[in-house]
Parts: sequence; C-alpha cells; structure tokens
Amino acid sequence: MADFFSKAEVTSSGRPVLLRSEVECHLLSSVDIESEDNHHFYPLKSGLLILTTHRLLWLPSSSSSSTSSAAAIPLHAISHIFSTKKSLKSMFHSPRIRFQVLVSPDGRLFDPASGSGSSSGSGSKSIVLTAVVRGKGDCDGFLGKLWESWRARAWECNETSGSGSGSGSGTGTSTATSGGLYSSDGSVRMVGVAGILRKEQEMWESTDKSLQDAFQDLNALMSKAKEMVMLAEKMRQKLLSGSSSQTSGANDEDMGSKEEMQDWLLSVGIISPVTKESAGALYHQQLSRQLADFVRTPLQRAGGMINLIDAYCLFNRARGTELISPDDMLQACSLWEKFDVPVMLRKFDSGVMVIQNKSHSDEEVFARIKGLVTKPEALRSGISPSDAAITLGIAPAMAKEHLLTAESKGLLCRDISPDGFRFYINLFPEIDPRDVYLVKDYGICNTWIKAVSTSGLK
Repeated sequence: MADFFSKAEVTSSGRPVLLRSEVECHLLSSVDIESEDNHHFYPLKSGLLILTTHRLLWLPSSSSSSTSSAAAIPLHAISHIFSTKKSLKSMFHSPRIRFQVLVSPDGRLFDPASGSGSSSGSGSKSIVLTAVVRGKGDCDGFLGKLWESWRARAWECNETSGSGSGSGSGTGTSTATSGGLYSSDGSVRMVGVAGILRKEQEMWESTDKSLQDAFQDLNALMSKAKEMVMLAEKMRQKLLSGSSSQTSGANDEDMGSKEEMQDWLLSVGIISPVTKESAGALYHQQLSRQLADFVRTPLQRAGGMINLIDAYCLFNRARGTELISPDDMLQACSLWEKFDVPVMLRKFDSGVMVIQNKSHSDEEVFARIKGLVTKPEALRSGISPSDAAITLGIAPAMAKEHLLTAESKGLLCRDISPDGFRFYINLFPEIDPRDVYLVKDYGICNTWIKAVSTSGLK
C-alpha cells in the first residue's frame, strides 16, 4: 500500500493536513478500498474516506495504533468514474463507488507532472479501485461531489474561470401590441388564467436567474476570501521566520508591532472549516478534531488554559461565515475524551469550563501562587485575583478559579470583604493543636509574624 498510494499527512488530533487552496467536500465512514483486477493490491479496511477538491484521502479508524498508513489518491490520477447501477443484487450489498486510476510502469499512481502530460500517460496502465461503504452515509451524495470535484480540476492553478456570462438584456416579449391578441414577434398572447400563470412563471424564472447570479458572485467572493486567508498565512510564516532569525537589533516597539501583526494574522480564518454539509454524520467528530488543532496556538499564548467562552469566540471568528452554535462547541469538546488529542475540557467546582493542555500542571500554578502569597507585602495584606492574574499572565476570572482551587487544596485561606476576595497563606497546618501559642523558629508562620511585626513598627 505504501508503494502504491501517496502518503497523507495527519495532525496530532487525526485531521488531514490539507494542501494549499485545498478544501474538504464530503466524508464517508467505515470505507474499504479494494482493487478488482490487481491481486497484489493490499486492501485498505474500515477507514474514513475524505473527498477534497484535490484528493481522495483515506484515514485509518481511531482504533488504529498509528496514522502512518493514511493514504491519498490525487484526483488527477483518476481517469474515469463509473456510474452506479441500481439492480436487485446491489440491494443486498454495501454501496460501492468504482473509479479507474492510472498507474505508472513502476507500480505507483500516475502523476501527470512527471509524465507526458496527457490524460493517458505514455507507458501507463489503469486499474479499477472500489470504495466499499460499510457504514452509514450518503453514498450518492459523495459520488455526486466526486464528479463535481473531478470535473472542476481545482488542482490546475494556472486555469482561471474568466468566462463571462451572457448579458441578454431583454426578452422582447414584453413589447406586445397594446390591447391586441398578438405580441410583437407574432405569437399569440396568453390571456386570462393562463396569462397570469405564465406571468408568474416568468417572474419565478427571473428571480431564479437573479439568485444564480448572486450566488455566483458569492462563490467568487468566498474564493477570494480563501486566497486572502492563504496570503495571511504566508505573511505570518514570513514574520515568524523573520523574528526567529533576527534576535538582535530590534527595539521593543518593533517587536511589539510584529507580535500584534502575528496575532492578527493568526485569527484571520480557517481555510477549510468542517461543515454539516461536508461531514454529515461525522460532523461533531471532525469538528472536535479540527477544534483540537485550532486551540493549540491560543493555549500557548494563554499559558496552557483558556476560557471556553473565549475559545468559542476565537473559533467562530476564524470560521468566518460557517458559524457553530454553543451546543456544537460543547459537544465537540466533550468528544476529546474518546480521541488521543493533547487538549481536554475541564470544569471547575464553580461551574466555569475551560480548555487546557493535558500537560498543564496545577502543582506548577500552585507553586507560583505560593511564591506570590509568601512575599512580605502579601503576608500582611493578602492578594486579590487581579494580583494573581498579573503574576500568572491570565485573565482575573481564571486567576480567581485557580485561587479557589488552591483554597480547596488547603494552600490558601479566603477573606471576604466589601472590597472583594483577599487570599492569604494558610498558617493552620503549622499550628500545633496541643500548644497553639508555640511559635517555631522556622516556617511560614514565623515569617508571617516577622512581616506583621515589621508593619506594626512602621
């Protein structure tokens, strides 16, 4: 299989790495790929078949131990797609999609870039592959999308769709002789109920044409939007490479503007967002994997933890017009428990939900909080969530959740006043219940007494 197919790259969450300007079109689950006329072909069993504008991608199921067997069939290697034939026999078999691919003499899929450039390929032969759909899915819809993507030939970047539409400005039927039974072209005018129905039909046809023109303009706008996203990604990569190579000679203002530009370019958008139309029954599963890939960068910038509401806003802004509901977001996050992804959904005791890296350590956060509350000024007056937010580099609401968690672990004590919450280091573990007045010459309790005594002298 590795010698026949091209290898497909997969992210850590199991999502395919798309090529430049490549967009997903349709998905089918539990698909086998077999060959009818090549007995040496090793079949692919029970995987996810993804149709894009450039390729057919086969990804092994999540139960597989490795994703290195992910395979790709470029659409330019397909020479023919067979139509499905409805018969009595097909009713008792799994749905099948048959297509013919060109194979070079060395046994690999034919690549027109390395061959003669013709569709047949000199010295190449063809074999028939069959995609057997074992799971539930819209096989006919997938076949229709395959025909559409194969005929569109989106991989040919040099081909432009600059053909203008005809501008027929008038029909000529409306310039009828007033009051007569005949129109200007000599045809009989329709009167009465038949005339009303015909006029209604003409109005609907005109509306339909206007809608088609509008959606053509919308498709052109969306294609330009994808180009802008690709351009922004290109600029971000250049900025990242420039910042890593120029480690000296740049002042703080230039570095700040570069970081601001990187953050802006990072949130421009996702080139191929997962939609219900393309993913079908696998919508939430694929949305969950794409979300896991997306939140990795915001998590790095937020210190390993981000509020679910903030992640929802960032993700929807990146998806552009393909917005998702809060329920879809929550369901996608809850599926991370079933996948091997580096992120997880966490719910605090107060009900606040966050997304965090699995490598995120609460002990490390508690150690930083302990270092903050044991400072002399904090021993006297305590710390607020805003103070912890500055130290941890996170939002005050998130800092408050960390402080409450540290309190539940016995590290802090809380004081509620009209000014809000103040947190202090917990001194009770160092107090001996048999002699509460005994003060040791070491420990946090002794440090606290010295800090309070110093403030009293002042």
